[in-house]
Amino acid sequence: MPGDQDRFVVKFRGIRGSHPAPGARTVRYGGNTACVEVHAGPHLIILDAGTGIIELGNDLLKHHTSSGLSLQARAPIVCTILFSHTHHDHTQGFAFFKPAYIPTSTCYLLGPRLLEEELGEGLRKAMVSPYFPVELEDLSSVRNIRSLHESEMILYENENHRPQIRNFYRDNNSGLIYKARILLMHSLAHPNGGVFVYRIEMNGKSLVYATDTEGYVGGDQRLIQFAKGANLLIHDSQYMHPDYLFSEIPVQGYGHSTVDMAAEVAGQANVGRLALFHYDPQYDDATVEQMEKRAKSIYKNSFAAYEGLEVDL
Repeated sequence: MPGDQDRFVVKFRGIRGSHPAPGARTVRYGGNTACVEVHAGPHLIILDAGTGIIELGNDLLKHHTSSGLSLQARAPIVCTILFSHTHHDHTQGFAFFKPAYIPTSTCYLLGPRLLEEELGEGLRKAMVSPYFPVELEDLSSVRNIRSLHESEMILYENENHRPQIRNFYRDNNSGLIYKARILLMHSLAHPNGGVFVYRIEMNGKSLVYATDTEGYVGGDQRLIQFAKGANLLIHDSQYMHPDYLFSEIPVQGYGHSTVDMAAEVAGQANVGRLALFHYDPQYDDATVEQMEKRAKSIYKNSFAAYEGLEVDL
């Protein structure tokens, strides 16, 4: 097993779209909304803050207090949370993320500026009185909030947990030394300003996170180029193809893909593996199993993500 400095591990914490779907029919794959935990060497990167982030926060606190020492005596929790966008199913868990209430924690909150609204304003609106008892400014942790631009990239030095934001076009060939980096793509294939797609790279391996995006005829060529050769592509797969076409309530234009669309991108991008993600909350475990079979029939290196699944890159 690689040491902490070399590990590149992905853990799925929430895999649903739109709203949580708890209950007996979703036990196998899970019912929490979007959240993916990534360990890139010593750096903790969290992709979206749906309800899946709640149990992640609980686990982080357990780990940091398991020795019996007080929180003040333990190494502080430092994480970067990358938001694809600020729709509820990607932010609703942050208000219950316990490390954000701990004064020794530092949270770097990064994501897109959409519809002329800065990321911080979008997060504040998700925790505003009288609809929620705690406002963003009341959290005890240190919070560094910044809107990103598609032309930027995020770098991590070996032991420095603070993400360094640079201009990709100016600094990409400037000899910067880093442990891991994150590239950005602004996809417009989602309503109200689109979303950010993220590519995390370390030691020649790469992960692409592409949720809340809808396919195009012939495949989304910008996304295909962005994901080219990635070891793992996590792609929105909200619908089975018949439901996308013939749903009682039309869903074309909602900004979500079918299994077929996800598999087409994976094939054209020649990724190592495709993880289906962001399932419709109405789908039970048996339906998600059928989604996986359908994906494999198009792109054999496909699997349906489920809560708790770890992928070592």
